[in-house]
Amino acid sequence: MEKIKKNFGFGCMRLPMRDGAVDTAEMCRMVDCFIENGFNYFDTAHGYVGQKSEPALRDCLTSRYPRDAYVLTNKLSTHFFNREDQIRPLFERQLAACGVEYFDFYLMHAQSADIFAKFKRCRAYETALELMAEGKFRHFGISFHDKAEVLEQILTEYPQIEVVQIQFNYADYDDPSVESRKCYEVCRKFGKPVIVMEPAKGGNLVNLPDEAKAVIEPLGVSPANLAIRFAAGFEGIMMVLSGMSDLDQMRENVAFMKDFQPLSDAERSAVERVCAIFRSQNLIQCTACRYCTDGCPKHISIPDLFACLNAKRVFHNWNTDYYYNNVHTVRNGKASDCIRCGKCEAVCPQHLPIRDLLADVAAEFEKKRSFPAAPSEMSPPAETKPAPPSRNGGASGY
Repeated sequence: MEKIKKNFGFGCMRLPMRDGAVDTAEMCRMVDCFIENGFNYFDTAHGYVGQKSEPALRDCLTSRYPRDAYVLTNKLSTHFFNREDQIRPLFERQLAACGVEYFDFYLMHAQSADIFAKFKRCRAYETALELMAEGKFRHFGISFHDKAEVLEQILTEYPQIEVVQIQFNYADYDDPSVESRKCYEVCRKFGKPVIVMEPAKGGNLVNLPDEAKAVIEPLGVSPANLAIRFAAGFEGIMMVLSGMSDLDQMRENVAFMKDFQPLSDAERSAVERVCAIFRSQNLIQCTACRYCTDGCPKHISIPDLFACLNAKRVFHNWNTDYYYNNVHTVRNGKASDCIRCGKCEAVCPQHLPIRDLLADVAAEFEKKRSFPAAPSEMSPPAETKPAPPSRNGGASGY
């Protein structure tokens, strides 16, 4: 970790593209700008940009700069192995694709309760630790998408984990479907440095509704500036990633992160006002007391599904589909499983029409599948799916 120069990283999931291929000329300019401004942390994974991210880094970074000029992070993704004996060959392919002899960081990718169980069956953590002992990478970590209690389980079982990458931004900070704050607090409890992905929530905290823009404009800073600096200002944040896709985005971000300053009181107040605007947008007024879940015969995690629908109504992005299909309904019932028994409504302190609201959830998330109900072993992982174009993208790492 001693090689890291600053707390802002280049997430290589939303790269500049031309005619279906990475625009290497533009990416070289972005890499040069990044390094010239004193930054050196690059983040990739085997599936990013349709498996084009690793070779692009070889062409634009590792073949053009000495090995001590950059810090390179890669990941072990569940979609590219099914057995223990497939992990080492995959790792060697990743080294070759990136054009390096070792990685600085290697993360167990997109860990959730379900994916962690598979990694344990395949001895993925043990194999990775063997590779680290052999000098194939320097630091061991995970990227994570699930509830805080699952993160605590993983960190308890594998104290060798050195860093944790989590989704962390001001919109998700207290969102019960993502639990950014709770996951951050687990990292602090275990003394693990945090790498932030999605500080701008896939561009959603850049492309704000007009009412929210009006709150930020008097501050004289961009929405991207505010979102990234919010995430970077917490104690224990080692790195904040941004998935930049053109040189203008790169120049904008390095300008305000070069001499990083935490948010001022006025900026924090603006963030709170923007969050209040989000909360006011036709949202289900669930307080997540969870009285409704105790007696549900279908084991539906009702507050989490309501939180997903709330987030979808505010941000209209694919990320909430991922949490619905791959986190909250993997081991619990779907909204469509509701048998309308009414036990939930009988105990709801907010007197919500839960049965009708679950029908709304099912109509939104089960009419079409942006992601499979559980991660497919052969399809690209959620983290490799490109987000909709935005003026200044969110974080890499998914």
